[in-house]
Amino acid sequence: MKNTFRILLLSLFFVGCQQKIQPTDIVKINGYWEIEKVVFDKGEDKDYKMNESYDYFEIANNKGIRKKVKPQLNGTFLVNDTDEKVNVRFDKDKVYLDYGTDYAKWSEELIALSDKELVLKNTENKEYHYKKTGPINLTGDGEKTK
Repeated sequence: MKNTFRILLLSLFFVGCQQKIQPTDIVKINGYWEIEKVVFDKGEDKDYKMNESYDYFEIANNKGIRKKVKPQLNGTFLVNDTDEKVNVRFDKDKVYLDYGTDYAKWSEELIALSDKELVLKNTENKEYHYKKTGPINLTGDGEKTK
């Protein structure tokens, strides 16, 4: 009985500590995000040590785009003309990013958002953990990157 009570109390603690994302927090999504790991629905993780591409978000007034970009060693990014339209949707206590292209539509739940962390969960219950990142400049020429 004691163990049941402890588990219940611990569960309530974690539910109570879950971040509530406010409309004013959405601006934190803007910028470059590098995936760190994927947590699958059965609890196993897949870590990403190095990424060839980042996700770039640009959202204003709950509408915007997400684009895949490839960082270059001189601090620039390779970018193509393909992007996904993004709409931010607030539904009860949850926040969703609704995506759309000419070929598909899908949604991800916004689980966590801070200046340095972004966690999204898709319909297959996979959690994508991102860290905020920026340009890479290994040329050592001292020039500022864009």
